[in-house]
Amino acid sequence: MIQLLYTIILTEMALIVMFVFKTPLRKLVIIGLDRLKRERAPIVVKTISATISLVMLSSIYNYISIRRRWIQDGDINPTDQILAANYLLEASLMGFSLFLGFMIDRLHHYIRELRIRRKSMEAVKKQNRSSEDLKAGEMKSLEEERSALLQKVHKLEMEIEEKSKEVSSAESNSVALKKQSEGFLLEYDRLLEENQNLRNQLQSLDRR
Repeated sequence: MIQLLYTIILTEMALIVMFVFKTPLRKLVIIGLDRLKRERAPIVVKTISATISLVMLSSIYNYISIRRRWIQDGDINPTDQILAANYLLEASLMGFSLFLGFMIDRLHHYIRELRIRRKSMEAVKKQNRSSEDLKAGEMKSLEEERSALLQKVHKLEMEIEEKSKEVSSAESNSVALKKQSEGFLLEYDRLLEENQNLRNQLQSLDRR
């Protein structure tokens, strides 16, 4: 019994060491425990733990009974001493094995939760990167659209400036033509007056 308990304790300690240090064996152990927990292994483990607990309580009860006998009789029997030490050792080993089993279960649970959280964090980081890439692409497209619009605005401004120059030149030409037409009208009036004067002179000459 004691040799079996020592074997169990050493196995549990080896598992805890595998959990503590990051080695390829830890991954295999975690995968194995995951598969065991999915099947009927939890029921078997609970049954074994309950049996060990009952045996441990029985050993503690036997040790307490021997101690009471010592107190009542006042005589220490070597056989009772050996039995008491054996019961105490068995109870201690069984309690320690139960404690290590509980530690293995908690470590496995925490490591699995940590792996799940790391995966979720990686997924969130990937999502954030993809969203950042999308935002960068959108910003790039917006910048390209903005530059295209600025080019269009600049082109329209150049066209407006050219049109305004054409309008101003046309206005100056119309003003010049207007002035020229006014000059022509004045010259025409003068020529009409001269023509009338000449006609008058001719008529006066004819009368003479």
